[in-house]
Amino acid sequence: MSVEARLKTESADYQKLQLDLSKVIENSQQLEAQLTETQSVRDVFVNLKAENTVYKMIGPVLVQQDSAEAKANVNKRLEFIQTELKRAEVQIKDLSGKIEKKKETVRDPA
Repeated sequence: MSVEARLKTESADYQKLQLDLSKVIENSQQLEAQLTETQSVRDVFVNLKAENTVYKMIGPVLVQQDSAEAKANVNKRLEFIQTELKRAEVQIKDLSGKIEKKKETVRDPA
């Protein structure tokens, strides 16, 4: 394979890695927003009294929900989001390393 063809292939791989990284970063940002929102909901639940009524929106309808069940759902959601964020961080680190290696390959095609 000629140097030019190899360089073209390496460059295409580099661009694909950059695209993958930007998608993972975008996903991570969405997860951060969801985490903030869910933490706000959890903070509201902390201040609820036993006699307060909790409603959950299902489609266009508000349905009454048991407050203990709602708190458990919010806590599960927080755990899920935090796990997904950790996974995204690992992916970002992995892709960043691959991008650096590919960048070196593109710079020094010999």
